[in-house]
Amino acid sequence: MIAGLLFILSAVTYSLRKEWWWMVAAIAIAVSQILIILYWKDAKFGTIVNVIVLIACILSYGAWSFDKTVDDELNSLLLGKETEKRMVTLEMIDELPPVVQRWLERSNIVGKEVIQITHLKQKGALKTKPESSWMFVEAEQYITADPPSFIWMADVKSSFLHLSGRDKYEVGKGHMLIKLFSLVPVVDARGEDIDQGALLRYLGEMVWHPSSALSDYITWEEMNSTTARATMNYGGITASGIFKFDENGDFVSFEADRYYYRKEGSTLERWVITAEKSYREFGGIRVPVNLSVTWKFETGDFTWYRVEITDIEYNKRIDDKRR
Repeated sequence: MIAGLLFILSAVTYSLRKEWWWMVAAIAIAVSQILIILYWKDAKFGTIVNVIVLIACILSYGAWSFDKTVDDELNSLLLGKETEKRMVTLEMIDELPPVVQRWLERSNIVGKEVIQITHLKQKGALKTKPESSWMFVEAEQYITADPPSFIWMADVKSSFLHLSGRDKYEVGKGHMLIKLFSLVPVVDARGEDIDQGALLRYLGEMVWHPSSALSDYITWEEMNSTTARATMNYGGITASGIFKFDENGDFVSFEADRYYYRKEGSTLERWVITAEKSYREFGGIRVPVNLSVTWKFETGDFTWYRVEITDIEYNKRIDDKRR
């Protein structure tokens, strides 16, 4: 009766989408299996049901453990962080190259608060290899400007696979972590090459938090009327990329030489973020919302990520949990 009640409780908590349902189910399995062993001759086939439930418990534990780790990292990054209210003025941008000034004015950042925290949601599709099939992605990302950092959390699904991904840039260091079914590490990459790549990702994604272009760790050099080079120097690493804008000041693309991670050794390749000429305003700030990310190899282009920004919140206070 106790085992039965525990199974019923685990089913109820699962139906209510409680992340800890597997804890109740694990206790139920233990009680049930002890009884099955005691009465093995009559109850041995109950082991099959317990094994099925146990597999579900293991998968749920993996997701719970992965999410808890990321939540702890996120709270460490954001908890108690104050969002100082400063306004972006024309005087603050008048020393930047004209092409950059035009972009910032087009983004409507002038007259808005300096962005300290950006919280955005994404959906899209990605490939792990050029020959792979597209996999559906739902992602959430937090970005801070001072100090520059981000945490990107993604659920990646295909017909037969589920990957949990977390990409992080903090105190000048990058860390890429991808787990199969939230349990088995597929990628766990750190090092100088990853640090450089994370810095360039932060720089390229600045189009979603435009006031970061005013940060003292970023310098600008105009190349022509629609192109400017941005150089970021932070955490002992310096890297640069080229921003392209149209005649109205809308973002078109970002190009940089970034390390492409390979198990046998990273290689420096051309990395391009391209806007698909689709823009929206969030909190009055105009940003590109449909983009693609491409590696330009000698053997041909590899577009590995297509993303749509579905929501952005700026300077939202984080108290004790991710919301």
